[in-house]
Amino acid sequence: MSASHGYDLIVQQLIPGYASLARLAVALLSVSPLACRPGAAVLVAGCGTGAELVEARAQRPDWQLTAIDPSAEMLAAAQQRMGSEGIRWHQSTVEALQADACFAGALSVLVLQSLADDGSKLAFLTALARSLEPGGQLVLVDLMAPERSPLQHQVEAAWLAFQRASGLQADPQALEPLTQGLHPIGEARLTALVNAAGFTDPARIFQALGYEGFLLQRRP
Repeated sequence: MSASHGYDLIVQQLIPGYASLARLAVALLSVSPLACRPGAAVLVAGCGTGAELVEARAQRPDWQLTAIDPSAEMLAAAQQRMGSEGIRWHQSTVEALQADACFAGALSVLVLQSLADDGSKLAFLTALARSLEPGGQLVLVDLMAPERSPLQHQVEAAWLAFQRASGLQADPQALEPLTQGLHPIGEARLTALVNAAGFTDPARIFQALGYEGFLLQRRP
């Protein structure tokens, strides 16, 4: 089993609806005001093993894709999966990329959750906003902090039941980046951060248990 296939299988068994997320994210950007243009430049921030890249190439082969990830292992898996042609690869964080107003759209899936809310989340979002043209859009998918509800314990139990029903039997070491040491925030805090970073209010486009997706637009 390839590294990319193994990782994708784990995430699909862990997160309800993950298999459709890349397709949805690319579809949203492909009809956005700027990324709808032929040959639009699109950033995949935290490309992982390349799930969003596969879907972007399928739906919009004309896009000029830039894929970044701080992990050399993840980047190598994505490169092996996609081939070297037609994608710009950078082992980098979005903060270090320094690509001011270079992109018509961006995708960020399961990245923000790993950053502490000590200025790191705001720095990441600010760098993403800066990398977009004014009016450019970002699809952001993340684990969110639960709302207060007497039924929250049932939601948490359902997540474990989903994993069992999906046949999840991953090595704890492989699961650790996806389940341990995460820093989820609530929607009110997310709204405050994205506004401070230069985005409009988030529009929810996906929710499955604790995972939520949002469409953001850089303010003009």
